[in-house]
Amino acid sequence: MTTTTATRTLQRVIEGLATSDGAGVKLRRTLGQGQGTRLDPFLMLDEFFSDNPGDYLAGFPAHPHRGFETVTYMLDGHMQHQDHLGNVGELTSGSVQWMTAGRGIVHSEMPQQQDGRMRGFQLWINLPAKEKMKPAGYRDIAPDEIPVAALPDGGSVKVIAGSVEVDGRKIDGPVRGQSTDPVYLDVQLPPGASFSQPLPGGHNAFVYAYEGQLEVGEDRRRLKERSAGVLSPGERVALRAGERGARFLLLAGRPIGEPVVQYGPFVMNTVEEIEQAIRDFQSGKFTQDAA
Repeated sequence: MTTTTATRTLQRVIEGLATSDGAGVKLRRTLGQGQGTRLDPFLMLDEFFSDNPGDYLAGFPAHPHRGFETVTYMLDGHMQHQDHLGNVGELTSGSVQWMTAGRGIVHSEMPQQQDGRMRGFQLWINLPAKEKMKPAGYRDIAPDEIPVAALPDGGSVKVIAGSVEVDGRKIDGPVRGQSTDPVYLDVQLPPGASFSQPLPGGHNAFVYAYEGQLEVGEDRRRLKERSAGVLSPGERVALRAGERGARFLLLAGRPIGEPVVQYGPFVMNTVEEIEQAIRDFQSGKFTQDAA
């Protein structure tokens, strides 16, 4: 009996949309432009990238969240996180912050530089209903905690969450055990090099090409720079860099399959829960719960 492993194909492309957030930080949004551009369990992906301090110095002053997780991954620059729980974290080049907003957190993310390049990503991952009101928390992950593996065709892969198989070895990232079982990889390929990996068959997955072009799947459909490619179901992903090479994020997660109601920084399952989140924030309950 012969079994075949289905290779995922490029199902849909979401081109990056220039926008701003926080106090005017310029960024490019793919997932999360609207309700039709989510991919359960992923709610939003933003890339911020500028050499101009005027594009980022205003930062993200104190603001609330409830009901999901935020993952901030810095390529270049220095941001500082502070929250109402008293946590202070430094996000420097190559580091990651994995924050669970849970029942409520008020935090800020402010640049700690006056010039130079600020570049990175923020990903929002939904939480299932049973976890939306759990206590808030966060984890700072230093660059030396994130394994980097050399690939046979050249290039490298950083394993932030989930795992990869390279030369017969399984390499695990520092983030494990989440209910959505996320995979978060940052891959760099030289021109013409390939990257092929198994992915959990039940996971939704997408790839974000932030430098260069990619060819996706066995039919080698092209995904251009600064676009997100939603992948079809399957057990494996096969990607090839274009003539300029490529750098990209590969993300996958177990879908939750529950209603999503979002109002700005609150993501719940019903309108009533959103209204309660607004009342709790306005009354100061977010910060009182931490006392």
